[in-house]
Amino acid sequence: MERRSFIKLGGAGLAASVITPTLGLAKNETPRLVADIYYTKDSPGRWKEKIAGHLPSIGIEKSGTKITVKITTSHEMKGYEHYIIKHVLLDQNYKFIDEFLFNPEKDKAAISTFTLENYSGTIHALSLCNKHDLWLNTAQV
Repeated sequence: MERRSFIKLGGAGLAASVITPTLGLAKNETPRLVADIYYTKDSPGRWKEKIAGHLPSIGIEKSGTKITVKITTSHEMKGYEHYIIKHVLLDQNYKFIDEFLFNPEKDKAAISTFTLENYSGTIHALSLCNKHDLWLNTAQV
């Protein structure tokens, strides 16, 4: 095999390996939910007694094209012993929008606020506890 043909064939193989996986995602399908990576109200796994303090609540206020999303986790902030590490906001396709990291020595409550512009659809809020894992809730904008 000539060197040029070998390089072309290798390049075509590389391009196919990059393009093929994204073709499956082009349908805009929701990723299959995976138990034990995050917990929800309906699927709390081993933490069924911890739903109230760990499931993030989502408040939405609209003003024209501006959307304010307020995420609250009614969880104690007991220093580094037991606290909410962060909130993460994801779009309807589970793509990262923004996050807020808490300082357990200063933050008295796990409340974060995000501003979106011209957004509509589902949003997902994640709340991460240092002892009781990752929790997910959703809302419509």
